[in-house]
Amino acid sequence: MVRLAGLAPSLHNSQPWRFRLMPHAIELHGDPQRRLPIADPDDRELRLACGAALLNLRLALEHTGVRPVVALLPRLAGQTALAEVRGGGQMKQLSEEQDLYRAIPERHSNRRPFLETPVPTEHQHALAVAVQREQCRLHVMERQELGTLEGLVHRAHRVQMADVRFRDELARWTGRPKDASEGVPAAAAGPLPEPQDQWVLRDFSGGQSRARVPGKDFEYEPLLVVVCSHHDSRLDDLHAGQAMQRMLLAATARGLASSLLSEVVEVAETRDELRRFLGGEPYPQALARIGYGSPTRATPRRNVKDLLISD
Repeated sequence: MVRLAGLAPSLHNSQPWRFRLMPHAIELHGDPQRRLPIADPDDRELRLACGAALLNLRLALEHTGVRPVVALLPRLAGQTALAEVRGGGQMKQLSEEQDLYRAIPERHSNRRPFLETPVPTEHQHALAVAVQREQCRLHVMERQELGTLEGLVHRAHRVQMADVRFRDELARWTGRPKDASEGVPAAAAGPLPEPQDQWVLRDFSGGQSRARVPGKDFEYEPLLVVVCSHHDSRLDDLHAGQAMQRMLLAATARGLASSLLSEVVEVAETRDELRRFLGGEPYPQALARIGYGSPTRATPRRNVKDLLISD
């Protein structure tokens, strides 16, 4: 179950989670040693990733017939504790949840160009329902909204790349060898960004990625969705992480590929502007690009024993 929890997405594949196994509970902790202080100074992305790991853990428990009872931000479990999961009796996992469980090892970020094939409306609805299940809201970007969003994404990217500290931090976590257990290996980085690209701007290759095949540019109008929480708190970050992961697993179960475009929500200024653009009520937590893509490799993961807290 911990191995499956550790397959969740995280910023730069930093995998910022730890687990304490006890006779009657599993504690999920954020790992302060795996923080990204420049890209994520408030640990919002860290909590989002841990929320995604928590969703995987819940699905794994359900698959074994155990009903998970979750307490978020348990006060007695220590400063780094984000959730405590206990057994609430027996249950039979629903078929829809079984599909999500089977999608856990199949889901991974696809940083390559997608096909121009549009995502069917019924699939978009399923993604919105998945997010709502976790007390959050999904905003599907309309065509007339894409111009404003593109401007915000590009501005956030420029702000980050102008900061030498951010560039150094990004370089430490990207362009890793293919057998590395953390970070983004060059093999999973996707093609180098080019001037005509509208959405995929960040270079994860560490200078090792191959140029794209001629004529294989990124899709012109991808399906872009924003996972939003109703409030802005540590608790909402955890809800949003679970909502994001349920949505990504629902997409994977339907044969869709996905990647996260996190620049716009990492930079405080553009995140606030995106919130106002969306109406001022929801708090943007994650921007995802979803579509039909070619097969790609999953990023490597740490050994389970390295994820466990030993008292």
